[in-house]
Amino acid sequence: MSERETMQYDVITVGAGPAGLAFAIRLKQLKPDLSVCVIEKASTIGAQILSGAVIEPEPLNELLPEWGKEPPPICIPAGADEFWWLRDSMRATRFPMVPPQMHNTGNFIVSLGALCAWLAGKAEALGVDVFPGFAASEAVFNDAGAVCGVRIGDMGVARDGSHKPGYTQGIDIHAPITVLGEGCRGSISKQLIARYKLDAESNPQTYGIGLKELWQLPEGRTQPGKIMHTMGWPLDPATYGGSFMYHLDQNRVAIGFVAGLDYADPEFKPFEAFQQLKHHALVKPLLEGGQILSAGARSLVEGGYQSLPRVEMPGAILIGDSAGLLNVPKIKGTHQAMRSGMLAAELIAESGGVTGWDAKLRSSVVMKELRKVRNIRPGFNKGMWFGLANAVWETATAGLSPWTLKNHADHSALRKVDEYTSPERGWGERNLAPRDRLASVYFAATQHDEDQPIHLHVAEPDICTTRCTVEYNNPCTRFCPAGVYEIVSDDAGKRLQINAANCVHCKTCDIKDPYQIINWVTPEGGSGPNYQNL
Repeated sequence: MSERETMQYDVITVGAGPAGLAFAIRLKQLKPDLSVCVIEKASTIGAQILSGAVIEPEPLNELLPEWGKEPPPICIPAGADEFWWLRDSMRATRFPMVPPQMHNTGNFIVSLGALCAWLAGKAEALGVDVFPGFAASEAVFNDAGAVCGVRIGDMGVARDGSHKPGYTQGIDIHAPITVLGEGCRGSISKQLIARYKLDAESNPQTYGIGLKELWQLPEGRTQPGKIMHTMGWPLDPATYGGSFMYHLDQNRVAIGFVAGLDYADPEFKPFEAFQQLKHHALVKPLLEGGQILSAGARSLVEGGYQSLPRVEMPGAILIGDSAGLLNVPKIKGTHQAMRSGMLAAELIAESGGVTGWDAKLRSSVVMKELRKVRNIRPGFNKGMWFGLANAVWETATAGLSPWTLKNHADHSALRKVDEYTSPERGWGERNLAPRDRLASVYFAATQHDEDQPIHLHVAEPDICTTRCTVEYNNPCTRFCPAGVYEIVSDDAGKRLQINAANCVHCKTCDIKDPYQIINWVTPEGGSGPNYQNL
């Protein structure tokens, strides 16, 4: 085999999300002579970014003080806040007050994908090399065991491992410093956390699955800037989660649903719960007669303060949601991601290395914010009502409780079918698009070459048709929002079928699989969803 081609930079950034781009911009502002590249697995910048998203603008104001003169394509000043409890499929009660963490005065509703594409242009104008379609498959190490860059996955490999006519060997990109801003459950971040045991002294990380759709509505139905959140139905009181509806311009509305992946019910279907939500009496009149424009799904990192791993290792650092900096009570992480990227850039510009990054992040306003709300998300492990009471206490005391509640691994919370009785959810018939998960995949515009290696590795597939069928009734067929996993029967008996081309890269399977035998790895660069304005 020929020796791999290499490229050399001073700093490599993996992931063109808000953390990685803010890092690159800030570093070039401070050290314009450094060579900096940002690599992104999506076909275009922003194509695989999915978030609510309402952002706090302070880091953006600091990073690009004149940004308001040329704002990103979707940027609507936040207006009225509403918070509702959905009691069942018909009834809803509006809370007289919105929780303090969810106040949005001065914030902006954006498409995070569009914001990242806009930030990429700012980075390129400063001399940053931004490379979409480059899927980093693994880290590269020097003789001392330090990270010295990343390897880009090969292109043109057939499913059987042979080389197709268009085969291109992936290059190695080397640098003394590698910055991982891959977002939630990043594949290289996961590898390095395990290699360097970065999570040895932290709680297990915990996650949610977020599903989102963008709708075009009839004229006059939206109120640009309006922000509405709900809790309750279609979730039972034991399952954490809720929904959002953000009114945009041009008669568009973004609607989304989040469910904590620490749910116990092996029969729970997050995708179906989202579709049921859209048929609630409070929601359906808004959407009826409208047209869905795009849809997608993504995992969210919810562990916060006590689940933060060490974020520094030889030659590399973690920033943004690769580190786990989402503020769950605020339902916001973009400002945290950008702030962490900027702080990391300032450290590297000053010291020329990564030593001290863990201490710098932990002593920063980023961690101060997370510490204040550290007990709110795990408080919901005991159910909705205890969680709400605990949230009131933690808010009233500004997080000064002398205790820190613990997080647990999400897969460990799933109960076996003979140990759990699924609650009656009151789900009914529905007629709003999309009608099923395959239709939703269409609106995600996901694309994978069918003849490439399956990027969802199941270490022990026999478990799927034996133990898992009996113990959990194959929950992968329900928790995946894209219908990737199927149990099919043929002449040889039952087998697991992986429809890898459907995958929207949400990473839910990697997180929630009860046996932890599913490993999500990067497919060919440019593969996956191509979200529009999500």
